[in-house]
Amino acid sequence: MRIAKHDVPVKIEVPGATARQVPDFGDATGFGVIGGEYFSLGAGTDIAPLLQGLDGDACHAPHWGYLISGDLVVSYTDGTEDTCTGGDLFHWPPGHSVRVTSDAEVVLFSPQKEHTEVMDHMLAKIAGS
Repeated sequence: MRIAKHDVPVKIEVPGATARQVPDFGDATGFGVIGGEYFSLGAGTDIAPLLQGLDGDACHAPHWGYLISGDLVVSYTDGTEDTCTGGDLFHWPPGHSVRVTSDAEVVLFSPQKEHTEVMDHMLAKIAGS
């Protein structure tokens, strides 16, 4: 799920300040500690090969975040895809992979335990383990 900034409903608007809010933007119940992450990803980056061997060959951590710049495609295990563009808020449920179509800067908030497991798996793949 993603939403462009201008599509986020305005909750408060006063001179000099606008607050936008998306209700029901994913559920973090039961995930415990959340980590904050910042990714710089070059065009052509595709994490799918690094996810092979995980359940469904996909990331099993949900993420909430903001795409500062760039473009990327999120593929889900159900066969659907979502294209995120700079300025989008997003929620990626478990069961996804990411492919970068133009250099991207991304802020993620993820369950620390689950995403650390995924990143450790990816590091082992990079190291050839």
